[in-house]
Amino acid sequence: MSLTKREGRDYLIGFALVLTMVGIATWLHDAEIILPEIGALTAGMWIYHNPTWVSQPIKIFLAPSGTAVIGFIVNQFSIIYPEKIGITLLLILLFLNVLRSTLAPSFATGLLPIIINATHWSFILAIFAFTLTLMVGVLLQGHYKGQPAGKPLRYQHMLGFVLAAAIWIGAVWLAGYPQMAGIPPVLVVFFEVSQMTSYSGKLALKHIVALGGAATLGVLVHLVVASWLLATLITLPLVFILLQLLRIKLPAAYAFPLLALVLPTSMFHTLPIAATLAACFFLGSVFAYRKLATLTGLASENN
Repeated sequence: MSLTKREGRDYLIGFALVLTMVGIATWLHDAEIILPEIGALTAGMWIYHNPTWVSQPIKIFLAPSGTAVIGFIVNQFSIIYPEKIGITLLLILLFLNVLRSTLAPSFATGLLPIIINATHWSFILAIFAFTLTLMVGVLLQGHYKGQPAGKPLRYQHMLGFVLAAAIWIGAVWLAGYPQMAGIPPVLVVFFEVSQMTSYSGKLALKHIVALGGAATLGVLVHLVVASWLLATLITLPLVFILLQLLRIKLPAAYAFPLLALVLPTSMFHTLPIAATLAACFFLGSVFAYRKLATLTGLASENN
């Protein structure tokens, strides 16, 4: 896919914002300022101009910031890791329903404080600052104009999301890998595609390859390059090339290079396999459900 001058400019501006965030974190020696989902939000809003994400600019600030506060508070509870993930997901769903928002990256900002065990208020301040910056950028670009207002989540989607998440959390807990309970970029894509009216196996496969590939690139580059800033500078273009080769636009993939920088050691080395397995489960579930619904519908018509 060739880029126009305007698209090239949007990529450069978007990458510059992400690099600025990592640069500030490097300068202050504070990993909690590195927010992986800012990479995804920047790609989805400033580069791809996702109509669902930019339709209500104020919620670009409210939704991710609100869920980040939820995750930050839940992380203070004296409960086991999988329980923190499950409770946070439920609260995020309720919050987004009240807010009438379907901004999928809000799941990632809510889970991040639990995954990295955020304890400093610099995490919350960083979320506020960068989501506010994104909101201002969307207002200046003006792509939100003429987009329909947000709608509350459909209970069918909420139930399906909770059921799939519960099965996954229970499975990895029983398998002895509780750290795999929450892979934010995968859950973001799962939430997005679960609301699509159709989801082909080909697209599901591309999404799985993109998510697993981006996670692998993030880990491999950071293994070679210790510098947060340099690793990000190298990995973002590599993820761009991967998505170009797959011919898809998947903002969540841009979160993995940053996620690899902030993960605890217990999760870092297993991120590629964890991301791939989680993507296979969640996205495969959506494809299987859509396929079953189609077959059931055809059977009903034949009867």
